[in-house]
Amino acid sequence: MHQTADIKGLLWPLSSHGEAHREFAGRPDGDLAVVARPRATVTVVLADAQPAIRHGVRSVLERSGGVRVVGEAATADEVIAETSRCRPDVLVVDPLMDERAGTRVISEVLGLWPETGILVFSSVDDDRVITAALQAGARGYLFKRADADQILRGIQAVAAGEGIVDKSIANRLGALMGPAPAGPYSYPFPQLTNREREVLERIAAGKSNAAIARELVLASKTISNRVSAIFGKLGVADRSQAIVLARDAGLGHG
Repeated sequence: MHQTADIKGLLWPLSSHGEAHREFAGRPDGDLAVVARPRATVTVVLADAQPAIRHGVRSVLERSGGVRVVGEAATADEVIAETSRCRPDVLVVDPLMDERAGTRVISEVLGLWPETGILVFSSVDDDRVITAALQAGARGYLFKRADADQILRGIQAVAAGEGIVDKSIANRLGALMGPAPAGPYSYPFPQLTNREREVLERIAAGKSNAAIARELVLASKTISNRVSAIFGKLGVADRSQAIVLARDAGLGHG
């Protein structure tokens, strides 16, 4: 499998029926694994215990013209309150912002507002923390060393339903997000719902979103939303990584 972080200018169609395309691009050093095409104005809540971090990211986003910061939070309680008040497209959060936060704040937000995409923005490069955040449902994980362009692209990707991680994370995703040991009647990805499992089986078999929608007699948008949720829960950056992870776990061979 190609390292997606090193592929430049490649368009990756999600289906053969004109659905949104995924664009692999980036700076010459290839720091980001996936980016998405810009979309209409994205609303964002910034959550970080450090005012200087929030101010810096806000300044970057306000200069972009395509992102609007609608709220800020410094604690886990404020995250819930601001997300409830603003209903942002994206929550940019440091999950270790206070003692109560951690990955629980990600789970709480998604439990209440599953349409909000979550981008972790943290200085912590610890496999356990990264894995917990992705398994809790974060769509992306960037480090605070990211520059202005990378932050903006990360937010655009998450808002578009894509997964995005720092290159160093992408290079070890397989080890981080490998399936749990099998047991009697053990499904390799217990974090997925039954409906998401149906979709993942078909993704592993190489089927497009349009084909999956026809098989399951569902709207293409419904399938697209489930695919985005699956990518987030598996912590994969794109469809090809999802296929590899699923097939390694024994799916898609039937």
